[in-house]
Amino acid sequence: MLQELLSNILSKFPDIQEDKGSLRLNDSGSFLELMNFLHTTEGYYFDHLASISGVHIADEKLEVVYHINSLVYNHSLEIILSCGGQSAPSLTGIWKGADWHERETFDLFGIRFDNHPDLRRILLPANWEGHPMRKDYQEQETFHGIKVKY
Repeated sequence: MLQELLSNILSKFPDIQEDKGSLRLNDSGSFLELMNFLHTTEGYYFDHLASISGVHIADEKLEVVYHINSLVYNHSLEIILSCGGQSAPSLTGIWKGADWHERETFDLFGIRFDNHPDLRRILLPANWEGHPMRKDYQEQETFHGIKVKY
């Protein structure tokens, strides 16, 4: 069932690659079109955005991993977007729940989400320096006089 689903998607979006059962995009060119198609098209209807996660591969190479589900058709899909430029399109116009996921990913990885309605930190204070889940993160010694490093 998953393989048939993937084959149909790949025939409609030839710039997307299959990667061990996941869909991989190396740029955001057709990303919003793909996500809108998966959300609204009969037979797919991915109505649930389960999670958005950042991944820091190396140097400036960042990826965003999306897990979406169709509760109606009982299928799930993982979509990986490489965002070398450290930004990705916001999905808040398709799934309202993307709001907090994107803010968390921005907060921890520094990945910006273009056209997000309120992109600001959600876990750390607004004046926190850096993004703690990045491999190049340098932990602060103190924050407002409070020792951070132990």
